[in-house]
Amino acid sequence: MAATNARVSPAARKRKLGEAMDILKALGFGPRQSNEVAAYTLLALLDLAANAPWSAAANPLRGITPIIEFIAKAYGVRYAPNTRETIRDEAVKYFVEAGLLLRNPDNPSRPTNSGQTVYQVEPTALALVRTFGTKPWQAQLKAYLANRVKIRKAVERERKLARIPVSLPSGETVTLSPGGQNPLIKQIIEEFCPRFAPGATVVYIGDAESKFLHLEAAYLEGLGVVIAPSAKMPDVVVHDTKRNWLLLVEAVTSAGAVDSKRRNELKGLFKGCKAGLVFVTAFETRRAMQTFLPLISWETEVWIADNPDHLIHFNGERFLGPYPDVMPPS
Repeated sequence: MAATNARVSPAARKRKLGEAMDILKALGFGPRQSNEVAAYTLLALLDLAANAPWSAAANPLRGITPIIEFIAKAYGVRYAPNTRETIRDEAVKYFVEAGLLLRNPDNPSRPTNSGQTVYQVEPTALALVRTFGTKPWQAQLKAYLANRVKIRKAVERERKLARIPVSLPSGETVTLSPGGQNPLIKQIIEEFCPRFAPGATVVYIGDAESKFLHLEAAYLEGLGVVIAPSAKMPDVVVHDTKRNWLLLVEAVTSAGAVDSKRRNELKGLFKGCKAGLVFVTAFETRRAMQTFLPLISWETEVWIADNPDHLIHFNGERFLGPYPDVMPPS
């Protein structure tokens, strides 16, 4: 819920809020994306105070927290911290999809789930909004709506250029969202797999934008594994068909090494698998691994991308392979 501050003129606040809602409706947004929260979000992204004319609209880079802070300062409306998800999921997300907002235009390689993520009103939309309440508004709106598909395609093209292409062993190419651990995931598939599981089948790839970016559900079911939508999957799952091993690989840049707790979680998640389970933690460099060394579970493997020909084996009688407790029933 939002609390209001009496220092902002109620009449000015109501007028500007109503105009913002009218703009969102004119742009084709439904009731949920043209409500008060969405309208205040738009005003914050336009850096527009209650008494400012629409011609003064700007397009600063703003994240979700600065949006909330602007609304509190300029409109006296204070949203609770848990409103962040509402603003992101019910307003910003749809504004981005419609091409009204650009996400991370200052750094397209920034991960989608980064705390540094920022948004900016697309320049064509900004030019339109600046005409609201003037004679050119209707003609500008008509022209904007007519060109909206082209605008969205141009924005989408920029997004695609920033994505990371990954070549699977099958010859298929998938693209990952930029930044975060995804460059390491690319190395796992293109460098680790050919060396330690040649000819293997990549059955799952996770991504910050799409948890199930690549999922061979039927293939996994054939191995006796059914994945629930809520499952906490490893970053990459690879089936070594020659040895009938299922490699569960975690790509670690900031968190997520296979410690004893995570090993048990994965063991339970893939319980009943007809392939033996192999647990692998991947790091970009030895230095990146150092922090996690005390945590890494025994009976797991570590692969370091900048030394791709080597594995670090954490104890056990096998160099690489499933242990008796995760072998399929004979």
